[in-house]
Amino acid sequence: MSYEKVSQAKRIIIGTKQTVKALKNNHVIELVIASDADPRITVKVVELAKQHNIPISKVSSMKKLGKACGIEVGASTVAILK
Repeated sequence: MSYEKVSQAKRIIIGTKQTVKALKNNHVIELVIASDADPRITVKVVELAKQHNIPISKVSSMKKLGKACGIEVGASTVAILK
């Protein structure tokens, strides 16, 4: 399950803006997207990940994804770093 991957990862980035930067700098090994996130927010990140051939995992809940990251709010995107 991707929630476990996120909670066990040593280095992650939470949020769309920082994830876009990390993708452009080739620091990401996997991208995790919440299915209930607004597609207008996630579309740019997903396209960039596809261009860089980064695997994309989907999870059902922003709230659970945020909790897996150790934050109290929901997270739409999380990048697992190299």
